[in-house]
Amino acid sequence: MGTRRALHFVFKAGRRGPAARFYRELLGMSALRHEEFAQGCKAACNGPYDGKWSKTMVGYGPEDNHFVIELTYNYGVGEYRLGNDFLGITLVSSQAVNNARNMGWPIKEVAKGMFETEAPGGYKFYLEDKEQPKQDPVLKVALAVSDLQKSVNYWSNLLGMKIYEKDEEKQRALLGYGDNQCKLELQGIGGAVDHGTAFGRIAFSCPKDELPHIEALMKKEEQKILTPLVSLDTPGKATVQVVILADPDGHEICFVGDEAFRELSKVDPEGNKLLDDAMAADKSDEWFAKHNMQKASA
Repeated sequence: MGTRRALHFVFKAGRRGPAARFYRELLGMSALRHEEFAQGCKAACNGPYDGKWSKTMVGYGPEDNHFVIELTYNYGVGEYRLGNDFLGITLVSSQAVNNARNMGWPIKEVAKGMFETEAPGGYKFYLEDKEQPKQDPVLKVALAVSDLQKSVNYWSNLLGMKIYEKDEEKQRALLGYGDNQCKLELQGIGGAVDHGTAFGRIAFSCPKDELPHIEALMKKEEQKILTPLVSLDTPGKATVQVVILADPDGHEICFVGDEAFRELSKVDPEGNKLLDDAMAADKSDEWFAKHNMQKASA
């Protein structure tokens, strides 16, 4: 399992402008690539929607060696309901802490040297007030689980993650595919996990040849497969194979073939400009206002 990599987490952005400002100006990330799509994705990349949408990858560096964020924007949807499933992303950046203060963005210290803030849409980020490292500053993604042991068994025994820490008393476990990769923290919440409509998705890569074996193992173990192995085309770019799973609490997990994904995920130097141009050309808010209508609330 040493060749598997943590890639990104998907957030739904109801308001693309404020989201872009948070990730770029406060966290200090860049738009690594931006793509516009006229219709929905056959692997439900943009959720259960068929209309026009966009995907923007933002991060501190290429996905070859950084964990990044995917912002999914559906033109006709203005907001999403948060559940209790996503608990936060932790990263190291004193610059982000300073940026939040300078921007007047709400931020609070929750432990010595650790600050909590929220991205538009309510997604929590925890900022460690230390100099941003040259390697990936993103340390971990935390997800809520209803049964810690059951979830640890799924992620470690079936998906092959290494258990780095486990604390039964605090109901938390830290897992990952590599010492220098972003980790996954599972936190027991003593109740049901609610994904709301803002539910995200965590993505990993593996050698393409492993994808059929992952799918077969899930079938054998009678685990949920949301999207059976499928090829996804991006016009002018690589075609990637993916399989999408759901863990015992319904957290969506995407595995993508590494070889093609490395080609697909190359940083586009025009990423920031493409995002800015798309936001400038987006007249959806004006259209809804002109027709005295509100964007849908998912």
